[in-house]
Amino acid sequence: MLRQFATLFGFRFNDHKRFKKKKKKKKKPELTLITWPDVFRQRNRKLYCREREGGGVGRLNETGRPRKRCHLSNQDRTGHGWAFELVPAVERERVMGEKVRINIECIECCGKHLYLGTNDCFIHHFLLEEHTTAKGKLAYNAQKLLHKYLGLKKPVAELKAASALERLIVLCDSNITVVDMVTLEPVPTGGTKLKGVTAFCINENPVTGDAFCVEMAVVLARRRAVQICTVHEDRVQMLKEVTTPEQPCALSLDGYNICLALSTQYMILNYSTGASQDLFPYNCEERKPIVKRIGREEFLLAAPGGLGMFANAEGISQRAPVSWSESVIAAAVCFPYVVALDEGFVVLASSKAVYILVPLPLERQIQDLLASHRVEEALTLTEAAQRNIPKEKYQILHKRILQQAGFIQFGQLQFLEAKEHFRKGQLDVRELISLYPRLLPASSSFTRCHPPLHEFADLNHLTQGDQEKVQRFKRFLITYLHEVRSSDGANGFREDVDTALLKLYAETGHESLLDLLASENACLLADSAPWLEKHHKYFALGLLYHYNGQDSAALQMWVKIVNGDLQDSTRPDLFEYVVDFLSFCSNLDLVWRHADWALQKDQKIGVQIFTKRPTSDEKTGQLNPDDVITYLQKHSQGLLLYLEHLVLEKRLQKEKYHTHLAVLYADRVLGLMSRPSATDDQLSAARQKLQRLLKESNLYRVQLLLGKIQDSGLLLLERATLHGKLEEHDKALHILVHQLKDSSAAEEYCSWASASQDQSYRQNLFHQLLSVYLDPDVPGGAQTVAAVDLLNRNAEVFDAVRVLKLLPEEWSLPLLRPFLCGALRASVHARCTSQLKYRGGPILVSEKKGCQLCHNTFSEPDCACLPGGTPVHLHCVAKKARNLPVERQHENAHRSNHT
Repeated sequence: MLRQFATLFGFRFNDHKRFKKKKKKKKKPELTLITWPDVFRQRNRKLYCREREGGGVGRLNETGRPRKRCHLSNQDRTGHGWAFELVPAVERERVMGEKVRINIECIECCGKHLYLGTNDCFIHHFLLEEHTTAKGKLAYNAQKLLHKYLGLKKPVAELKAASALERLIVLCDSNITVVDMVTLEPVPTGGTKLKGVTAFCINENPVTGDAFCVEMAVVLARRRAVQICTVHEDRVQMLKEVTTPEQPCALSLDGYNICLALSTQYMILNYSTGASQDLFPYNCEERKPIVKRIGREEFLLAAPGGLGMFANAEGISQRAPVSWSESVIAAAVCFPYVVALDEGFVVLASSKAVYILVPLPLERQIQDLLASHRVEEALTLTEAAQRNIPKEKYQILHKRILQQAGFIQFGQLQFLEAKEHFRKGQLDVRELISLYPRLLPASSSFTRCHPPLHEFADLNHLTQGDQEKVQRFKRFLITYLHEVRSSDGANGFREDVDTALLKLYAETGHESLLDLLASENACLLADSAPWLEKHHKYFALGLLYHYNGQDSAALQMWVKIVNGDLQDSTRPDLFEYVVDFLSFCSNLDLVWRHADWALQKDQKIGVQIFTKRPTSDEKTGQLNPDDVITYLQKHSQGLLLYLEHLVLEKRLQKEKYHTHLAVLYADRVLGLMSRPSATDDQLSAARQKLQRLLKESNLYRVQLLLGKIQDSGLLLLERATLHGKLEEHDKALHILVHQLKDSSAAEEYCSWASASQDQSYRQNLFHQLLSVYLDPDVPGGAQTVAAVDLLNRNAEVFDAVRVLKLLPEEWSLPLLRPFLCGALRASVHARCTSQLKYRGGPILVSEKKGCQLCHNTFSEPDCACLPGGTPVHLHCVAKKARNLPVERQHENAHRSNHT
């Protein structure tokens, strides 16, 4: 980690002083840290100096020891998140002993090897061993291996390690020297001598392909050029010199791309193609420019206005700028952070000692952010670190952080955000249910996650007695559980989810309680039943019993509600519901046990227990109609309704059912006739039912019914119908004509009695009625008017010859004109029809067959036939007929011309 900061900062501790144009008012030093995703979101966090116990990044005083502590915070400086700790690595005594004026100028780290350059031209070599203290904190032991005087009187300005060559590149007194990393002895380098150097950088994306050389870019004093060199084990070789518009102040190299800070602007130059791209202006006289390679073909630059700008090799910024202070003098990327160094701040080393800026463990940083309820920042940091964490470990970490974030937002009533985090984090929903007292079943084996995902004891602790909040939390849980049970989120603990949902529905009076119990569910009976009873949800309790196969308990509960023993207004139509339930109940013992209760309550509704149930003919094992009829003997209205169901609706063809129903109808009519309080409407309705059954049914015992109503002088129409069933038409017509004196009824009787018979039967029946009308021996004599009306209305039915023989001679022809006209028309039609003879076979027409007149094919089956059976189009025949007079005229003219 020290190497990373030492290399990326590339900071000489006194170098920034030459960029100060004038002394500025001293301000509070700060170190700005921007997490990598914040580069896209333009949001920054800062390390501010605070007196504080514990680790952190510290400002160093004159003795080289941390004087103040800093912590990660938002711009309001109220946060408590930590990103780094300042861990001592090399104490001052190990570097300069008692020499007060000796200062560290630069550092470089290669693996465990630490190199320090001092102002007295010494290089010190230390070996750092990392270990963990008893308290679990990271610490370092520094073992000094060697120190070497370079023989100059200038400070060592910069050190860069070339580990593949075991060489250390040293910038001192504007000269670049190569020394051995182990002995610190200068190595003779043939070839190029690098003198007058103001800055250099190593190419971390080399293009030569030689693993045993290091590519380097060098800036020489008072020259508008950059030299590209390679450092080998025994020599330095210049490859190319690239001209620049101005004297470079700082530079960074990646592949063929050089990012330069000139005196007035930044630019990117490709030393292979010569292409260049100006970026933006910057005044190097006012402050030190920053040019840092942060990745492949991408650089971080200090821009005016206190911004850190990103630029790629094409000169395009693909990330939003970073906001930092105006006085930033160095910057580095320590993923996922961008670390910026302020003028008055020393991070990696003081002038007397070395400290390592050690990032705190990622999980600790995230937990600190969550502890201060900075959910978005914690999630951003987690997601940014994905590429640095093994996939499986990251998935576990990410899920837990999402769950913790969800509970934080849950506690803040941010339910939409909480639900989304719970969903993405695949939260065990029981973690959430457990916050609500007594919602989890007593049999649940769930225990909360350890370490805990939140700081809440339960809902009471969370709401502090605020009932409005309690209701909001309950409404959220209802919504969340409903969504969870509809997905795969409840797999493995469906009983816990459904039971909790039932309890919430019952407690809040939610309308979905019945839907839950009426559909497939996993509600535990032992926990749910007492809860429903406690909240007076007795109908729902019956549904729960039914779902668990306890229909007897369910019916007992519902019967108590209907009888008023229990108060529950959930179903105003509960009696009808119970009857419907019994009509489909497969337990016949329960049906018989509750049928009498239902019939006593309301026979019309109660009998539906039997009428809605399939008969034994339709489904084996169902109720036998004979058993039901026997059972209903004590419930007259129910019996009548059930027989109507069998005969009129189910159309069962059994004589005993039809006879029984007819007898009940007849008894009903006779009873009403003998009851003075009965109304005409009641009697009329009862007689209509009886008449309809007598006419439509052919299965009842006619003689039994006839004997039952024989003595009634009012049921003449019913008696006539029964005589008709016995083919006693003379008796029926006598009743209708002479006793009832209803010619319309008599004529209707003839039509009804002959409806299913042939024409001759119908004709004879109407002739019989005519004879009754014309009989002079009955009281009142012949009924001439009725006979005339019968003939004139039904001329087509009668045999005209027979009628004329029956009619008295004194009847006038105009009186019978409608009858005679109809009879004559029918006679002529019958004579003509009888003279028609059918010859030949069927005429075949198809889409492939053509008309003989127009030769087009047939598209419809309608056609006409020419003599010989040839099919033609109808419209062709019509056209032929219209043209026939013209053709004959031409034919006659032609014939006259030849006469």
